[in-house]
Amino acid sequence: MTDGGNRGFDLVRLLAERGAERYDLHTRHLNHQLPRMLHTLGFDKVYERAEGAYFWDADGDDYLDMLAGFGVMGLGRHHPVVRRALHDVLDARLADLTRFDCQPLPGLLAERLLAHSPHLDRVFFGNSGTEAVETALKFARYATGKPRVLYCDHAFHGLTTGSLSVNGERGFRDGFAPLLPDTAVPLGDLDALRRELKRGDVAALVVEPIQGKGVHAAPPGYLRAAQELLHRYKALLIVDEVQTGLGRTGDFYAYQHEEGVEPDLVCVAKALSGGYVPVGATLGKDWIFRKVYSSMDRVLVHSASFGSNAQAMAAGLAVLAVMEDEEITANARRTGDLLRERLAALVDRYELLHEVRGRGLMIGIEFGRPSSLKLRSRWTMLQAARKGLFAQMVVVPLLQKHRILTQVSGDHLEVIKLIPPLIIGDAEVDRFVTAFTSVMDDAHSGGGLMWDFGRTLVRQAMAHR
Repeated sequence: MTDGGNRGFDLVRLLAERGAERYDLHTRHLNHQLPRMLHTLGFDKVYERAEGAYFWDADGDDYLDMLAGFGVMGLGRHHPVVRRALHDVLDARLADLTRFDCQPLPGLLAERLLAHSPHLDRVFFGNSGTEAVETALKFARYATGKPRVLYCDHAFHGLTTGSLSVNGERGFRDGFAPLLPDTAVPLGDLDALRRELKRGDVAALVVEPIQGKGVHAAPPGYLRAAQELLHRYKALLIVDEVQTGLGRTGDFYAYQHEEGVEPDLVCVAKALSGGYVPVGATLGKDWIFRKVYSSMDRVLVHSASFGSNAQAMAAGLAVLAVMEDEEITANARRTGDLLRERLAALVDRYELLHEVRGRGLMIGIEFGRPSSLKLRSRWTMLQAARKGLFAQMVVVPLLQKHRILTQVSGDHLEVIKLIPPLIIGDAEVDRFVTAFTSVMDDAHSGGGLMWDFGRTLVRQAMAHR
């Protein structure tokens, strides 16, 4: 065994020697369009380190993270409890992934997860949110004996073939057909759901309690009514909590905001990882799992090579412990309410600001057509080139001028989505609201660098038509 102090491979040295090549390496060997896009937007920063809700660049300037790695960093980056758990599990040198034994950590994590959904009984661990959805689709089809899965317009459930089949965004689906048999229904439309169920071939409806694309919540009462309809036609309710789960919306799961909702299958991932080790989980009712794993011959009928690995399980256990000890869900509810209220108070002040919506620390800021002639002509120019350009015009100065990282909520959407680490507090709310107010002031002044950048975006959009 090689001594830990005598390393043929030195990661620290490798990063020191080659770290400056990061964008060139990506251009040559990975997705060449990503560096190009980042350079166009001025997002090609070099972040040297991160902790909690902040990054720092080589000059020592801090950046507030209001993106949380698309929701992965629920506890922020490098939480000491999660770090310690991973060191401990590596030092324990467990006999991991033997595949012919039962290790304790998966059972312990399943027990802790299920405690937050008392009506569910069993867990399958995979490696990502899309795998959690794939598992739910397979289990629903097998358990019901029906082929078709319904999903909602504008839904996002992942990008592998099964999860792509229930993806409501055409841009992701184009060119990858044929997919699974499926049908989109409008979020909140019970009549459309009933019409499809009457055909008798529906296994399940998969739904996000709050859609990530655009931050649209299911209407009050919809989930419970949909559940009752589905069960009447012997179909299942699958709730995708990959982004909304683990405290994001101010409850442990977003479906818990509505009384009486008890999904048959629930998908989680992202924040369960602690930001370190990819993990996905599909929680379900006992009868569904017993039907899928109906005999010893079917014990491996659905499995994952790295599923339930010790590092992922340790990270998940640490995350749940931190959430309880530090009252993370309550903080997301309180801080989210504060941030949303302060932003909503700006709607009457800025004609370009249309609506602020969401729950907890999942907030959508939507822009819309202004009333004044000067701003309306500029808005029309942007919309003619490509919808979503104004939201991008807001995101860029938030980063460039105010060092705050955000995202546009989806292609062709004039919506910014805020999904910061759930540990942020009043100071971060103040910093964001102050910066956002400044950007809105610039936009409504009708001139300056923001609209100059808008013209650059228009040229880019027109060039790629």
